[in-house]
Amino acid sequence: MPMINITARDILRGKIVEPAWYRVRVDEVGEKTAKSGQSQFYPCEGTIVKNADNGSTEFAGVPTPQGWGFSELALGFAIGFLEACGAEVGPGRFELKDAEGKEIDIYIENGLYEGRTVNKINHKYRRPRPNEPVQP
Repeated sequence: MPMINITARDILRGKIVEPAWYRVRVDEVGEKTAKSGQSQFYPCEGTIVKNADNGSTEFAGVPTPQGWGFSELALGFAIGFLEACGAEVGPGRFELKDAEGKEIDIYIENGLYEGRTVNKINHKYRRPRPNEPVQP
């Protein structure tokens, strides 16, 4: 029989968080062909650090929902993300890998998927508040 290894991160992935703004560390930004095969998709992975409004660490360590990111066919959704990472967005090229390791605020809400409640990111980003330390 095959053996599998379940990590603490795997267990936390299914934890439902309260809808709120969360300080999130961007762990990885990737690139893959979209399901249609006609364009590129840039999937993002992150980890909750704390509630960005009240500082609660109740959901610290919970991974961001899977499947969030940006399609090259709708790059307007990336603007808020880039601005939250500190970029001044105008026409030009941006290296998404530069976001890795940065902490930004992301609104995580709940939604339904196949009849069950899941965490969801709907492209709501902001820079961490000025009075808070920001990771470079």
